[in-house]
Amino acid sequence: MSDLWTGERVRLRGIEPADWEGFRALALHTVDARNADVVDPPRSDESFRTWTAERADRTPNPAAYQLVIETRFEHAFVGAVSVGETDARAGRFRTGIEVTREHRRQGYAAEATELVLTYMFAEQRSHKCEVEVYAFNDASLALYRKLGFVEEGRLRQHEFFAGAYHDVVLLGITADEYWAGRARPALR
Repeated sequence: MSDLWTGERVRLRGIEPADWEGFRALALHTVDARNADVVDPPRSDESFRTWTAERADRTPNPAAYQLVIETRFEHAFVGAVSVGETDARAGRFRTGIEVTREHRRQGYAAEATELVLTYMFAEQRSHKCEVEVYAFNDASLALYRKLGFVEEGRLRQHEFFAGAYHDVVLLGITADEYWAGRARPALR
């Protein structure tokens, strides 16, 4: 593929104002929201419109960004992938992903994560990617392990929600681990 942001089935792109409905869909199911982060109070459609319009107007920042995942050919909103907590001195960054219910278990999350890892390792000289996953989120744990992430630790009873404390699993992958068995991006 000649575009670093396009895989076989997905394309990563900047947020557009029209994406507000996709982001609202990600927040609609409280169980899904909890798996990714925390449950927020319900928001108005206008707040989603304002939020996406503000992000669409931002200048890209390679150290912290959120991109929309869309299907390559139909251009359907699949979800979002983010990069943050970048430490340029140490060469570390964190990533996270959310996928709408109707697009799960189709390989979109894996491909989108690989596109981000390729960019961060091949273009930003990052050395290591870290993720935090709730210990009960079996699907996300399986995704990251399949991509080569290694469990590095566990924060016991680290987060409180749904009336109980929950563990957070820390996983990481180095650039060398990622490139083992993968082709690096072509220059042309």
